[in-house]
Amino acid sequence: MAKNLVIVESPAKAKTIEGYLGKDYVVKSSFGHVRDLAKKGLAIDIENNFHPNYEVSADKKQIVAELKKLAKEAETVWLATDEDREGEAISWHLFETLDLQKKDTKRITFNEITKSAILKAIDNPRKINKELVDAQQARRVLDRIVGFELSPVLWKKVRPSLSAGRVQSVAVRLIVEREREIEKHKSEGFFRVNGFFQAAKGKLKAELSKQLTNVQQADELLEACKGATFKIEDVQQKPATKSAAAPFTTSTLQQEASLKLGFSVSRTMSVAQRLYEAGRITYMRTDSVNLSDTAINGAIAEIERAYGTEYSKPTKYKTKSSGAQEAHEAIRPTDFGTHSIAGEREEERLYDLIWKRAIASQMANAQLERTTIKITTPNIQEAFTAKGEVIKFDGFLRVYLESNVEEEDDEETTETEGLLPEVKVGEIVKNDEIVATERFSRPPSRYVEASLVKKLEELGIGRPSTYAPTISTIQKRGYVEKKERDGEERKYIVKKLKNDAILEEIRTETTGKEKNKLSPSDIGMVVTDFLSEHFDRIMDYHFTAKVEQEFDEIAKGLIQWTDMIHNFYDPFHKNVEDTLENSERATGERELGIHPVSGRKIIARIGRFGPMIQVGDEQVDGEKPQFASLQKDQSITTITLEDALELFKLPRTLGEFEDLIVKANVGRFGPYIQHGKIFVSIPKEESPMSITMERAIELILEKKEIEANRLIKTFDSREDVQLLNGRYGAYLKIGKDNFKLPKGTEPTTLSLDECLVIAENQPTSKKKPFGKAKAATKAAPKAKAAPKKKATPKAKVASKAKK
Repeated sequence: MAKNLVIVESPAKAKTIEGYLGKDYVVKSSFGHVRDLAKKGLAIDIENNFHPNYEVSADKKQIVAELKKLAKEAETVWLATDEDREGEAISWHLFETLDLQKKDTKRITFNEITKSAILKAIDNPRKINKELVDAQQARRVLDRIVGFELSPVLWKKVRPSLSAGRVQSVAVRLIVEREREIEKHKSEGFFRVNGFFQAAKGKLKAELSKQLTNVQQADELLEACKGATFKIEDVQQKPATKSAAAPFTTSTLQQEASLKLGFSVSRTMSVAQRLYEAGRITYMRTDSVNLSDTAINGAIAEIERAYGTEYSKPTKYKTKSSGAQEAHEAIRPTDFGTHSIAGEREEERLYDLIWKRAIASQMANAQLERTTIKITTPNIQEAFTAKGEVIKFDGFLRVYLESNVEEEDDEETTETEGLLPEVKVGEIVKNDEIVATERFSRPPSRYVEASLVKKLEELGIGRPSTYAPTISTIQKRGYVEKKERDGEERKYIVKKLKNDAILEEIRTETTGKEKNKLSPSDIGMVVTDFLSEHFDRIMDYHFTAKVEQEFDEIAKGLIQWTDMIHNFYDPFHKNVEDTLENSERATGERELGIHPVSGRKIIARIGRFGPMIQVGDEQVDGEKPQFASLQKDQSITTITLEDALELFKLPRTLGEFEDLIVKANVGRFGPYIQHGKIFVSIPKEESPMSITMERAIELILEKKEIEANRLIKTFDSREDVQLLNGRYGAYLKIGKDNFKLPKGTEPTTLSLDECLVIAENQPTSKKKPFGKAKAATKAAPKAKAAPKKKATPKAKVASKAKK
């Protein structure tokens, strides 16, 4: 057996490292955390100084047993998990769970998975950093306490099955507040004026220095410019430089990958993880922009080789974030000489982005010349200004140009500033055309994942390891949705002065078209309002950032993690108790008006199964209320009385097909067509309010064809036993239970007896005997269940342990 056991957290990382070490080393993976807070209950002893109750998860018991065996046989165990707090905690949990001895255990870290970095780490082992472990423990314990105590408040006061979290709830608040800003915005029109002029040596476009507030001002300006003489009033030429952006941190990588590659935050981190584990890039969870001297020297050598010495400009960047974790490097390639890699397409694209950003950070500034030309006429007070930019030396721009989250979202696209013709002060220029175009003020943009990460980082909320999980969680839990909006048509006025004649056009454009923007759901808005009202401390941006700073202080050994939790818990727990006792239920109720026929009040609110419309109140008018679910594109905050009334026209009877009524309706899982016992989902781009009979028949026939192809075999004596085709191949279904078929089984040849044997040998959610084929011909009467005996407390514990 090998003398040395190296434990890392992922199989891919293990495979790469094993290739660098000799036969005296065996490298194994723990597959992430082997131990976590127990799933049942709070798993934290509040009275005993917040002592956490950790347990080895069921899926890790075999891995732990194998690692224990290997650790006993090895002379030295090397814990080589990632160098951040999460990695340190994994190493500590391994040390505790595997019963390792300090004298035989060494902790090693490395920023990149290369042979030189691994061997250097082996030569410089250290002990487990308990301060880093405590910082991770503090985060884990605090987040469990908040979720465990806050979620039941939401179950009781808003709706069952909801959840709340310390960081996720604040992230949702950002999105809700942005939505409210958008709802409040009232668009105002103005006119942007551009002049197109002909100089002796070429044409130029110039913009009026002032925006006009209405069409009357536009008419007056164009009228004043009739027959006007325009001249060059001033020409300014200034040299300028443009500097490269710093190499990537986690958040800037997530932002840039979103803008340039269209990657979600979680996809970026998944691909970056694979690149790191394959030894292609440095560690991808970092808020440092620092590059090591070795990395800078490697970049310089490659820049001078590939582009020339004039392109090289070694630069040391300083991290702006006061809470930057540990002394990590920025994200960079492990070998600057490797411009591109061969792999999966998304890996190639992300590596290309990282390589370009890192190499550009060590390249010379771009040298520019910026020209500003001022054009005037005595007929008006305002001047027209033309701006141009010429690149004299491209420098880092030869490789890379940073994107901008705000500019990316701008509907009002402007032409890139380019070369202007040579002109002289006093030169008369001919006015070819002056165009006044109506534009409109715009509300703030909805967040995309990239801009939300940027905002969270600006506010000091979360850390590199938490951005992606937070954004994924708020979407999985239904508080936030990625919506596609088709936009709406809007008319706008264009006024032109050409050949001393004023022309007017009415044009049409689409505004508000969006894709992948983050919008709060109705339940997200109601929960945010409730938490903001009753838990303002938890929802406060500054408080959340302060908690992050306290985690940083724990990591530096400045404060005890249990003291920090204690200071948080006491006021928080009192707040929970007070809210449970004294707060009202929150439904987001909004009165829409009165029903035109019944005279009953109509409200929009959150119900047990989601947003809905309610007509009437039994306590007020003595009749049972009527309910209707909202459609996917509707919200309780914006739905009108007219739209609400339309919902009560459902179910719509479309007609008859094959002697059965066809209806369109909306249920818990969305809009559907009903034809007898057949239910068919209506595609999301179609509406139950407008779907036609012809289209409904198409959907019904499609469903019937799928069902016909799905059925492989049935048995006359047991109608509940079926062999079916599924998404992943053939399977057995008995009642509501599904069973895998043994590998190589031909389903058409199976007998009923063989099907029942397959079922008996596989677990189900409620294990029950499926009977024998012979006994199955006659349905047996249901037997009454025997009364259950009350289990003793010890028996209860034992039965739970078996589960």
